[in-house]
Amino acid sequence: MVQIRLPQPLSFAQQVAIFSRLAEANPTPQTELEFTNPFTLVVAVALSAQATDVGVNKATKGLFAVADTPRKMLDLGLEGVTEHIRTIGLYRQKAKNVMALSRILVEDYGGEVPDSRAALTGLPGVGRKTANVVLNTAFHFPAQAVDTHIFRVGNRTRVAPGRDVDEVERAIEDNVPARFQQNAHHWLILHGRYICQARRPRCAVCPIYDLCPYEEKTA
Repeated sequence: MVQIRLPQPLSFAQQVAIFSRLAEANPTPQTELEFTNPFTLVVAVALSAQATDVGVNKATKGLFAVADTPRKMLDLGLEGVTEHIRTIGLYRQKAKNVMALSRILVEDYGGEVPDSRAALTGLPGVGRKTANVVLNTAFHFPAQAVDTHIFRVGNRTRVAPGRDVDEVERAIEDNVPARFQQNAHHWLILHGRYICQARRPRCAVCPIYDLCPYEEKTA
C-alpha cells in the first residue's frame, strides 16, 4: 500500500502571518452552537454529528429551556428528549445517548462535566472531536477539534497537513504557534464553513489569499 506523501507544513513565520490575519478579522471566534453551561455544550456537540449547527440550535432551544442539567434531563425522560430533538438526524439514538450520558454524569461525576478527555470520551455519544470541543470551549484548554472543514483547510493552506483528522490535529498542535492555539480550531472551522468551502472556495474574499499556497484558487 503506497502511503501518500504529505507536503511540508508552513513555516513558523507563515503560520504567524496567517493566524494574525484570521485573528484580526475575527478577534474572538466562538462556536456557533448555543449552550449555557458545560453540560448543554456536551449535549449540543453530541447532537451535532451529521447535523448542522442551525438545526441543532433550533432543537435545543426548547430542550435546554426545560433541561439544562443532567438531573433535569433524566427527569424529562427519554420520550421528552426524543420529542424535542426529532428534527435532528439519528434523533432516536442520540436521545438514548443523551439519557445515558446524563445518568453517568449524575452517578459518577456528581452531576458535573469532567474536564479530562478520557472521562469525556467515556460518555455515550462523545468521541474525541466532541471531547476536544468541550475542553476548548468550556474549560479553555487548547484542544483541537478537527472536523471536515478543518481537515480541508489544514491541508489546502498547509497550516496542518494530514492524511486523516488525527494527523491534522497533531499538525495543528505541533505547528501553530502557542499564542494562537486556543482559538485555532474556531478560526479554521469558520474559515472552512464560510470562505474556504469544499466545492468552490471563495478566494476573492479570503483574508489570507496572498499567504495561501493552494494552487486551485478561484477568481
